[in-house]
Amino acid sequence: MCSLCGVLGGNEHWADAVARPGVFTRNVERIDRRRERANRVRVANRVLAGFGMTLSDWQGAAFVLSTRTGKSEIIEDLGHLWPAAERLSGRICDPLNIDIVGRMEAARDGE
Repeated sequence: MCSLCGVLGGNEHWADAVARPGVFTRNVERIDRRRERANRVRVANRVLAGFGMTLSDWQGAAFVLSTRTGKSEIIEDLGHLWPAAERLSGRICDPLNIDIVGRMEAARDGE
């Protein structure tokens, strides 16, 4: 399969809300699913900032992970985020690192 078909017909990840009979989700409307996806990107970017990276949504079908130096990688879903971050940065990227969590808590307290 070509890469474009793989993106257009991509598999659903467990973190993505889907509107399907028999599946419980509060995001049954397309706009709600896109809003929730944007919120996941926002939260991921708060963590990724500590590693010098950003995540952006790509047409609601994939994500683009980028470094400050211009390296980027398309990832299918958030399940691929941390392995891709480690490949791009060349170091271990632990989102539960005590320094990262502390910085996020301090930022939240300052809001």
